[in-house]
Amino acid sequence: MIAPERCHCSSRPQTSPSKYNDNAMVINKLTPEESKSILLQATVARLACALDNQPYVVPIYFAYEDGNLYALSTLGQKIEWMRANPKVCVQVDEIQSHEQWASVVVNGRYQELREPQYSEEHAHAKKLLERRHRWWQTAMAERQITSGDHLIAPLLFRIQIDSMTGLRATT
Repeated sequence: MIAPERCHCSSRPQTSPSKYNDNAMVINKLTPEESKSILLQATVARLACALDNQPYVVPIYFAYEDGNLYALSTLGQKIEWMRANPKVCVQVDEIQSHEQWASVVVNGRYQELREPQYSEEHAHAKKLLERRHRWWQTAMAERQITSGDHLIAPLLFRIQIDSMTGLRATT
């Protein structure tokens, strides 16, 4: 049995014990610091939420700081579902090739940063997100298609991280 910390996965069918060993993919666990580093550099993630045993996954632009992920959205299915069930999962990839990648999975809790109750956190989230190129585009462009020229109210939220794991594949 292969130890869970390290997995050797051949990218090709093995016809002899040593024929493809030089191309074997090795998967290692990331340290918490390595996982945080990926979250700090990444801008796009997949957010998973669920309601009535039905999962829903969407891409989001985000910023990471001090155990929280911050994002912008507009009112829609994901916000309605997260309000009803704040337990979420976020997955971030750093992909160089099929055999060289890193993946971080975060489990946490959705928290809407409504004003005036969370005015300071709301302003802080906006400041973090504004450092990202086109941080607003995913949330606002999709809603613009469905709402036309009607005023679209942006909504800032954070995911408070409860747990985080990560893996890195190398050859």
